[in-house]
Amino acid sequence: MTEIQMIEAGITILVYLLIRFITHRSIDTMVLNQKATKTRSKVVKKVINFTLLLVVLAVLTSIFGVDQSELAVFISSVFTILGIALFAQWSILSNITAGVIIFFNHTVSLDDTISIIDKDYEVEGRISDIGLLFVVLKTKENEQISIPNNVFIQKMVKNKK
Repeated sequence: MTEIQMIEAGITILVYLLIRFITHRSIDTMVLNQKATKTRSKVVKKVINFTLLLVVLAVLTSIFGVDQSELAVFISSVFTILGIALFAQWSILSNITAGVIIFFNHTVSLDDTISIIDKDYEVEGRISDIGLLFVVLKTKENEQISIPNNVFIQKMVKNKK
């Protein structure tokens, strides 16, 4: 290990910590503004931390001179195994992705009264929880309806606030 490699690794770790701090602060601000639950923000933070950590590990391996061909074989093997394992669980993965999208970009938030417009069955209720896999609505009759995030994000939603 040379001194330049150590400096580059230190800068990489500092940039990682700075990006992590900024994203956590942004998520906390969004939680306060959207009346989202802290549990929901913890899950989103974990997903972002995991992604950032993978990027940092890739940068550090290139800094310390790991042979690129060996690294490519290892990464492609891991992705092949993960791809096969996750193929059976694609709906869970799509629900998690949709949950992150709902957290950042959807117009609804907790305690909003909404109506999901569907040609076969219209659902109306108050959003009581937005989790990583499901959006939970509470109807006027005190029934709880769980809608998978990937379905919720595809439907037209009328926000009655």
